[in-house]
Amino acid sequence: MALSSDVAFDFHLNAVLVSHERTPAVVDKQADVWLWSGRTLTVVDEQAKVRQWSGKTPALVDSWVKVRRQSTKVRQRWCRGVMAKDYPGSPKIHQSESRKLRLTWILGVSGLCVIFYILGAWQNSSVLKPNLSDVSKVECDDPSRVALPENNRHGEQISSPSNAKLDFEAHHQIDIKDTSPVMQKFPSCSMNFSEYTPCQDATRGRRFPRQMLVYRERHCPANDELVRCLIPAPPGYRTPFKWPQSRDSAWYHNIPHKELSIEKAVQNWIQVDGDRFRFPGGGTMFPRGADVYIDDINELIPLTDGSIRTAIDTGCGVASWGAYLLKRNILAMSFAPRDTHEAQVQFALERGVPAMIGVMASMRIPYPARSFDMAHCSRCLIPWKALDGLYLIEVDRVLRPGGYWILSGPPIHWKKYYKGWERTQEDLKQEQDAIEEVAKRICWKKVIEKGDLSVWQKPINHNECIKYKKMETCITPLPEVSNDDDVAGGELQKWPERAFAVPPRISRETIPGITPEKFEEDNKLWKERVTYYKKIIPTLSHGRYRNVMDMNANLGGFAAAMEKFQVWVMNVVPVNSDHDTLGVIYERGFIGTYQDWCEAFSTYPRTYDFIHADSVFSIYQDRCDITYILLEMDRILRPEGTVVFRDTVEVLVKVQAITKGMRWNSKIMDHETGPFNPEKILIAVKSYWTGEPSKEQ
Repeated sequence: MALSSDVAFDFHLNAVLVSHERTPAVVDKQADVWLWSGRTLTVVDEQAKVRQWSGKTPALVDSWVKVRRQSTKVRQRWCRGVMAKDYPGSPKIHQSESRKLRLTWILGVSGLCVIFYILGAWQNSSVLKPNLSDVSKVECDDPSRVALPENNRHGEQISSPSNAKLDFEAHHQIDIKDTSPVMQKFPSCSMNFSEYTPCQDATRGRRFPRQMLVYRERHCPANDELVRCLIPAPPGYRTPFKWPQSRDSAWYHNIPHKELSIEKAVQNWIQVDGDRFRFPGGGTMFPRGADVYIDDINELIPLTDGSIRTAIDTGCGVASWGAYLLKRNILAMSFAPRDTHEAQVQFALERGVPAMIGVMASMRIPYPARSFDMAHCSRCLIPWKALDGLYLIEVDRVLRPGGYWILSGPPIHWKKYYKGWERTQEDLKQEQDAIEEVAKRICWKKVIEKGDLSVWQKPINHNECIKYKKMETCITPLPEVSNDDDVAGGELQKWPERAFAVPPRISRETIPGITPEKFEEDNKLWKERVTYYKKIIPTLSHGRYRNVMDMNANLGGFAAAMEKFQVWVMNVVPVNSDHDTLGVIYERGFIGTYQDWCEAFSTYPRTYDFIHADSVFSIYQDRCDITYILLEMDRILRPEGTVVFRDTVEVLVKVQAITKGMRWNSKIMDHETGPFNPEKILIAVKSYWTGEPSKEQ
């Protein structure tokens, strides 16, 4: 066969390569590889090979340039035919062989698929079907009654592929049988428990002395008296009005009591209007309404410049004073005892106003020292002059340096009202003189008495007081100061800057381990967490919730992050916490209380829309039965209210098992940082149900 010019050049190229100590096979193999991969010789390829093989020899460069000038068709024929024939060492993989190899692979894989399909079908047909007699009938009206088939002799559960339930639950690396209690369905209590307050039960209170109102204080049930049932909502219960409409209206069937509307009709506390209550905003000492009454106070002391943020209302009634302070950005802790006035505090909470059951008696009120900017008593019936001024000294303890105490009602302005109060002038004058004397002994300064109002102010420090007055009765001392003009304990910023400013208790390092840097980190953390809550609980930002409780408030970061919503937060610091941080919470402009969660909280049933429980059950699981804590949460949570639990997955599995028997729907969610965090979030919603009238058990 005659050689073409291409082949002739091939020999010339080989000669050049040999002269440069390169073997022809190198070129042949490279050419085959280029052709096999569907590529043609390019200038780039040629120049690269020239650099590798020849060290840029001019003759070799010239040879490769000639190769580039050949047509693509000639080069392909040369690579496939001549080089493959003349050099047996080169690969001879052709397109037809490649197609055969590809077809072989396709047929092989298809065959394996068919084999495995037949094998799987044969194994499925060999599984024993469950005996239908072993499966109980599922009633349509009770979807929770689903019977599982019996186990076979090997202890493995047998199920039919056609009706097996798909499992989309998260699988955690714990043995649920060992760590979770057997699910118990809790029955409904009888209707006479509808307004049950375990630690303020009137029947139990009768066992205690009436002196100093001890019988009205907290007396919690013993273990054998604990109620293990669900407190029912009254028939016809409805979701409360949203704020701010709830301030003025409430559904009658939610708190079916007309006593206050009759007994306090003249004082304009509350009115019944068809199927709802109306709250005109009146009170014993403010018949023109709480709004006008607060305006009168504002003329005497500054209420709107942000210097006064937290207040305490002793003997609050239905908390109209606290309700109308809210629009002035003042948050009041209102409390009143459970007495002959049915459900005062319950009405307050139904309105969306902060309140607790409480009384000035023999025990300290559950708030830290230096908590409130203002204290208020409007005919609260507290005997301020009694017991050597003990109750006024207790107010002094919780009042901040420079805070105000406002008194209206007996004996203030007694010359005008003594006949209406059915008391003698001498008696009323003696009472006011006694109050004035107690105020002087604790170094209070009387600011003004005008009309029905009298205002005292607590000193900013005790420097001047201790110079000339020896305290016969013990009072809580204020922190020491270096100058007479310094505020004991540190001066607070005005609201709203106060919410995120470093509190004096932290800046002065009075709480071990809590630094300003940790405080800032805590604020940032809770902003992120509440943002995550908003994503997984969309109703959080829609006004669905008003009364919120944080069962383990720590530094109050959750309450601060929730401030952007129309809610108020009851910050609870457990009494067995490592650090007493409730004072920090008050310095931030929020309110709260101490609480032992092995006991019931001082509130009525169905008074909170949203409960936040961060690590509460890790704290208490070794101290008391967590079942009773959950039953207490069910008592104070409104129907269709929401609970957010944060804890380890082991604890949350236990909690979820118990709540299933409480008619709650729940779901475990990942931590906001992702699924690899051992802490998880359990979102639970209390289902709506009401009791039916029945005879007392």
